[in-house]
Amino acid sequence: MTTLNETLLRQAASALATVLAPHGPADAKLSAYFRENPKLGQKDRAFIAETVYQVIRRKRLLEYLADGADARRLLLAALLRVQGVSLGHLGPHLSKIQTDWAHAIKAKSTDNLPLAVQADLPDWLWDKLVAQYGEQEALSLSRAMHLSAPLDLRVNRLNGQREAVLALFTKEGLTATPTPYSPDGVRLKEKIPLNKHVLFNKGVIEVQDEGSQLLTLLLAPRRGEMVADFCAGAGGKTLALGALMANSGRLYAFDVAEKRLSNLRPRLARSGLSNIHPQLIVNERDPKLKRLAQKFDRVLVDAPCSGLGTLRRNPDLKWRQTEMDVAELSIKQGNILDAASKLVKTGGRLVYATCSVLREENENIVEAFLARHPEFKQLNAADILAQQKVPVDTGLTLKMLPHLHGTDGFFAAAFERRAAGDTVPVGEASVEEAPVVEVPVAPAAPKKAARTTKAKTASATKVVADKPAMKATSKPRTAAKSKAAVAVAADAKEADAPKAGAKPKAVAKPKAAPRTKKTTPAKA
Repeated sequence: MTTLNETLLRQAASALATVLAPHGPADAKLSAYFRENPKLGQKDRAFIAETVYQVIRRKRLLEYLADGADARRLLLAALLRVQGVSLGHLGPHLSKIQTDWAHAIKAKSTDNLPLAVQADLPDWLWDKLVAQYGEQEALSLSRAMHLSAPLDLRVNRLNGQREAVLALFTKEGLTATPTPYSPDGVRLKEKIPLNKHVLFNKGVIEVQDEGSQLLTLLLAPRRGEMVADFCAGAGGKTLALGALMANSGRLYAFDVAEKRLSNLRPRLARSGLSNIHPQLIVNERDPKLKRLAQKFDRVLVDAPCSGLGTLRRNPDLKWRQTEMDVAELSIKQGNILDAASKLVKTGGRLVYATCSVLREENENIVEAFLARHPEFKQLNAADILAQQKVPVDTGLTLKMLPHLHGTDGFFAAAFERRAAGDTVPVGEASVEEAPVVEVPVAPAAPKKAARTTKAKTASATKVVADKPAMKATSKPRTAAKSKAAVAVAADAKEADAPKAGAKPKAVAKPKAAPRTKKTTPAKA
């Protein structure tokens, strides 16, 4: 246990006041505080960070116990009523007025508190959870989010195996276990400086919650396919998809934020993947996306959302988000899903996902999308995962919840674009057999059929376009952008070109034109 003293308590209260100030995420404000106070030791930083986050998680209860939102009183309430520090241990480091506060906090009863206070949620959010889950489950879900999340890792299939990673961690004295659902996941009990670990620097492991790993398995990309991560962000799921594709095919990482895509590049370099192509877009209506309409085999839409499923990691979101924010996000989510669906080819798969636990951002979006797009049918998420031997069944959609599955809160739904004329009666659920991730590459086409002029042209286009696109991540920024754009255009052409082995269509001979007076042809 950290040795308490007046200086440490004063610094903790100062850090807490900084973080509780309006505007900005808690982690960014706390990092800034530590940069401004470089003399703080590692143990002191750990104590301050843990205490600050405990206050954020239990803020509504602690404000009741402390009779207000004063940072010094909230700190005492957290130490006495959450961490269980004794008054005798704390007393010598307190002033007289602080000692009076401490006695009052210690004596205050928590019997018969309103459920929203017990849940430590704002009223609007508590009401939504109760309407969706019922009081008892809403309380269980909320209490699970009071706890700190474990450190979940994903083993990169290209560079290592889960068994070897677990063995090394155990040898180092760490408590590491395989995640119960993801076949690539490892869960660490301890929080370690991962960026200094040899497995991290060699690209064997990446930080990724187990629930997030399952989203990529729901997309189930095959080797050699053309795949898009439509809202790639810093690329955690992009890297997982690239590994599932065995570093083959083409995987586009689209995002509207250049900074987020820049954060992907060092992770990409560590991973050893060469099939990923970061692509900056202006918005979901970017003109370059039109050229790729119905060209992709798989498209993942991890839509911008409230993040209310990640309160174990980002507890400040419940105090920063509002009911109006959720309403605005739901409109944006529907627009993004509509735009991404245009990229999916016939028979291709589309997955919509969020890290929210609210129906407005999840089921409502899915139902509205299906109503607008009869050309898509919904697939059964449980069946797709079962075929990959993932032992989780939450029904037609994937719904991971911290109090039930030990992951962050995640939602996902899978769709498939129907073939022309393929209709399903209204109200009938559509369940399709999902491909297993590990699918062998299709055999090469016979030489004779590959000699057709059109097939040769398509092949040449692919070879020329692939070479610069693979090097895009190592070139200067301007070159990378232009070459990635070349690759996008090349892929649009390639998707339209005839496949090797397909017979060229016969061209009908033109009928003889009737004899007429010679005229001057019009200009094109």
